[in-house]
Amino acid sequence: MSARIIDGKGIAQEIRAELAKKVAEMTTQGNQPGLAVVLVGDDPASAVYVRQKRRACEEIGIRSVIHRLPADISQQELLSLVEECNQDKSIHGILVQLPLPDGLNEEEVIEAISPAKDVDGFHPINVGRLQIGKGGSIPCTPAGVVELVRRTGTPIEGKHVVVVGRSNIVGKPAATLFLQENATVTICHSRTKDVAAECRRADILVAAVGRPRLVKKDWIKPGAIVIDVGINRVDGKLVGDVDFDEVKDVAGAITPVPGGVGPMTIAMLMKATVEAALRA
Repeated sequence: MSARIIDGKGIAQEIRAELAKKVAEMTTQGNQPGLAVVLVGDDPASAVYVRQKRRACEEIGIRSVIHRLPADISQQELLSLVEECNQDKSIHGILVQLPLPDGLNEEEVIEAISPAKDVDGFHPINVGRLQIGKGGSIPCTPAGVVELVRRTGTPIEGKHVVVVGRSNIVGKPAATLFLQENATVTICHSRTKDVAAECRRADILVAAVGRPRLVKKDWIKPGAIVIDVGINRVDGKLVGDVDFDEVKDVAGAITPVPGGVGPMTIAMLMKATVEAALRA
């Protein structure tokens, strides 16, 4: 029996529709959410992501301000722009599109963003708040991963979640979020002795390691929920970290690539911007 396909695109659209209603209400009360996006250089993938974010803002009713900067901008000029956005009361969220061109210090730029406006959830203060369960902004992709599982209707509490990958952007925060949902969590990484054996124990498997089709059919517990965060280009085609064609015959539910986690990342960015405006 083939797995149920988790339609991330459809779920993201539902979230955006819910947010549009909320934003319309906020705007009539004089509190329209505002998002500033900073794009440095001419990386094609970054430009695509920024266009997608602008379209999402337009659809939901969020005011978006796009700052397009040359690749040779100085660190101080970039920091000055971030500080201008920090001081602008009409801007509730600031997103600096990564990666930055060579010669710019990403860590310093992220730390310059006001934690209250850090809708990516990358500022060390927000990372710390996430770890101790004190709220604040949550990284958008991990937030989307947990929301996808919730919307399958499967209770997370008491389940065994295995996260493959320990990046600061996805793996670690995803593990923390599932722990806060009272799951038992295992993190696998490049030094894990038998990744396949760990994965076979998972009720919920999150693959976020950046290796195309790494996760095979015999890694999956029958009926498990499989969330594929990977985006890899192979022979001109986008594929995930999970061998979808194999795994769908064993899993109970699975996200496709594309059309799974990707749309949720932008939806959760929009949600983070709205929540930042509400807090402000």
